[in-house]
Amino acid sequence: MIESKEILLKSRPKGPPRPEDFAIVTRELSEPADGEFLIRNIWMSVDPYMRGRMRAGKSYVAPFELGEPLQGGAVGEVMHSRHPDFEEGQLVLHDKGWREFLLSDGAGVTRLPPTGAPSELYLGLLGMPGMTAYFGLFDVGALQDGDTVFVSGAAGAVGSTVCQLAKIKSCRVVASCGSDEKAKWLTQDIGVDAVINYRDCEDLGAALAAAAPDGVDVFFDNVGGEHLEAALLNMRQFGRIVECGMISEYNLTGEPPVIRYLINTIIKQLKIEGFIVGRYQARWPEAMKVMMEWYHQGLLNSRSTVYEGIERAPEAMIGLFEGHNTGKMLVNLCSQSNLGIEVEFI
Repeated sequence: MIESKEILLKSRPKGPPRPEDFAIVTRELSEPADGEFLIRNIWMSVDPYMRGRMRAGKSYVAPFELGEPLQGGAVGEVMHSRHPDFEEGQLVLHDKGWREFLLSDGAGVTRLPPTGAPSELYLGLLGMPGMTAYFGLFDVGALQDGDTVFVSGAAGAVGSTVCQLAKIKSCRVVASCGSDEKAKWLTQDIGVDAVINYRDCEDLGAALAAAAPDGVDVFFDNVGGEHLEAALLNMRQFGRIVECGMISEYNLTGEPPVIRYLINTIIKQLKIEGFIVGRYQARWPEAMKVMMEWYHQGLLNSRSTVYEGIERAPEAMIGLFEGHNTGKMLVNLCSQSNLGIEVEFI
């Protein structure tokens, strides 16, 4: 028998998630049966969309069940196998994070390819966040070389990738973030052209107008609210607004704010489109190949904020909504894992 710590959803948060909304339990797992294998999780992902799964009700993904382990992207190692397609020592990708070990029959588990990239990148730059940035910018946003691009939530996993993809296409990039430290990283390491610290900004629309005096062609939105309003004021004719996320509303307990200036969608003939990256699932290998090439060429870099230990996973989730992460938010469940990317341990 193997003991595995797991994080359960104890109660559905009202407002921002709190420590008391989670519970840590220990379960005993049996040895793998024929056709099964045991995975030890090494990395688990913490993503904004998970907050939506903590609510009851229908959405684009099923809600977490009370009293059951949470789920999310994870990279693990096959420790013991009685499955013909999975060998001991293989690294695998799956969606059963928030636990130390799990038994699997192979459903929903993918072997990581031997690309030379750090395994944790498959939860960020080369995983769901990277695919979100790629298809959101190129397909939904119809990016053209030389466009002016405004990115909200630019210091997060998706936003920082969007900034880099736009720079590869010779675009002017204006980024919004919530601290001077993040602004410095976006300027010096990511290479954006202008940064707005929205926490120190009295008028976001005016700040954007100063940073993009000729207007914005593509707005990639991860925040919503006043960022969307600022973009609507500064879009160019036939501009494209990509609605990827609205993190400013995820923890609301009352009515969402009314968005002003929507009339500009008519006046400026704007396109505004929301999207879920899963609709591009069949094309992920195509994007992965391109992203991998750019990564090995040194055109894409990644940074992660890492909490150590399964017990700190709830803290990482709470920290995500308090702006504690720069780049990808990860939990490391196995301290002997080799770190292959720039990380900030918390």
